[in-house]
Amino acid sequence: MPHLALNDIEDFYLLLSKSLEDNSVIKLLLSKYRGEDKSLKRITIRPITLQNESVLSFVYEHQTNHITKNYTYSNALIEIKALVGDEFKSAYLTLIDAEVQIEFSKKGKLKISQHKAKQAQDVPATHNREKNRFVDIQRPFLSALKVTDKQQKLIPAMSNKWKQINKFIEVFSQALSVSPHDKKTPINVVDFGSGKGYLTFAIHDYLQHTLGNEAQVTGVELRQGLADLCNETAFRLGHRGLDFVCGDVKTHAPKKTDVMIALHACDIATDYAIHYGIRANASIIMCSPCCHKQIRPQMVSPELFQPMLQYGVHLGQEAEMVTDSLRAMLLEANGYTTKVFEFISLEHTNKNKMILAVKKSQTNPKEQAKILAQIANIKSYYSIEDHCLESLLNESAAQA
Repeated sequence: MPHLALNDIEDFYLLLSKSLEDNSVIKLLLSKYRGEDKSLKRITIRPITLQNESVLSFVYEHQTNHITKNYTYSNALIEIKALVGDEFKSAYLTLIDAEVQIEFSKKGKLKISQHKAKQAQDVPATHNREKNRFVDIQRPFLSALKVTDKQQKLIPAMSNKWKQINKFIEVFSQALSVSPHDKKTPINVVDFGSGKGYLTFAIHDYLQHTLGNEAQVTGVELRQGLADLCNETAFRLGHRGLDFVCGDVKTHAPKKTDVMIALHACDIATDYAIHYGIRANASIIMCSPCCHKQIRPQMVSPELFQPMLQYGVHLGQEAEMVTDSLRAMLLEANGYTTKVFEFISLEHTNKNKMILAVKKSQTNPKEQAKILAQIANIKSYYSIEDHCLESLLNESAAQA
């Protein structure tokens, strides 16, 4: 049963907000519609995970069709508050262990009733996400990096970093499960631009502690001070097989790489990182691009698009889309299955796109030729003469 006393509508909204935080919401049904849209009957709202983000899915049930819209939790609460009372006179909240109903009379008087759930609810997998974190919050490296305190409790200011670490390991785990790499063989990981080492420590800990793989993980960071600090932390914690070196993607060349990571690599640094991964025949390539400067000045958009592209933000979005699409297609042409999706925002940036590539066990020459032709057509359409990753790949092929 809810622990909050429900005396007014604000208490109901507080209960809903807290229940979303602890993942105990099953669904919210809005009914008894009294708005202007006569075809709208009800709205069913459920929590789902979409592209690695927790959202509320609103299904607007009309007489002849259903319309689905997805909102972040904060925006969803704003939408619900705008709908309940004015347009919908009834709301039925189903929690894991309780059910709460609110109703407004014709005169606007509020009635709230609550009782225990009639039977155990079927809890979607997403409701277990707090319990099934890919990273154990009590792992020592989290305290050493000041994500948690000495009592191994999450430091509130690091909540976004904690979410990022878990999402990153979740994405990596899914990629590893379908990659051709032998999971029993030690995995070699290189993380370019490792910074303070949050994700580098996390992937090493996940591989060695969770999976029992004798992985070798190297963080590559341009700032010598950060590399030294991370090495000291790794040594103090006894993280065998984890080291940090000063350098970048152009200077670092280990003998073997199974997993190549480059998050927040600026402009063509992403192209060099992907090229590195392809040359190393990496099983998994994970990139989060940033600052798409190379393609933008080359692009000549069709006259039809000019009214849209007079706005700088749209021109930048177009350049970003074309640049990263070509990167993904070049990966596919080189034997990878590629996904481009929104990732949780990185520290100090609002860029949250990830290019994830997993090596195929077999390649199809006809399919590769088709993709290369599509790349040529896109470049011709936008009058693009040079794409850094393509040029790097062509140089490697010529040298070979």
